[in-house]
Amino acid sequence: MKFNVIFIAILIIFSCANKSKKTEIVIKTSKEEVVSNNNVENFDLEIYDYSGFEKFLNKKDDKVYVINFWATWCAPCVKELPHFEKLNEYYKNKNVEVILVSLDFPHLYEKKLKPFIKEKQLKSKVIALDDADMNSWIPKVDKSWSGSIPATIVYKNNKRKFFEQSFTYEELEKEITPFLK
Repeated sequence: MKFNVIFIAILIIFSCANKSKKTEIVIKTSKEEVVSNNNVENFDLEIYDYSGFEKFLNKKDDKVYVINFWATWCAPCVKELPHFEKLNEYYKNKNVEVILVSLDFPHLYEKKLKPFIKEKQLKSKVIALDDADMNSWIPKVDKSWSGSIPATIVYKNNKRKFFEQSFTYEELEKEITPFLK
């Protein structure tokens, strides 16, 4: 009799455990369907390793370039993005180009970065820098860069300034003004 009770109890436990696993799988499937039905993949994200990206740091065409290194997981970066967007909008006809360089992890491009770009309606050029060898390319961007973000380069031809800080709109505008003259 005791054997039958123990057998039935074990059967019930395994039966319940199995049902909860099925429920978990269904929930995951539902979430995946919601993400894939979101149609975030309707634009191409430009992705470069450092050698492909380097051309953005060395253009010599009399245009002022504002290159901001950021990531969706960096709160100060996200906070200052509207200032870069405003700068891009205001100066787009004044020979200024804003380039937002995402340092997000490659496995998050589809799930995090692209939805973020779409949600925030970023109009500036957004590219992803996918080069794991940060110790080699960070000093090539600027010798003084520790690698922390946000970081910004403002340059025109051979004149350039590097900033490892967050910006307000007024601070950004103040830094690009000398490049416009």
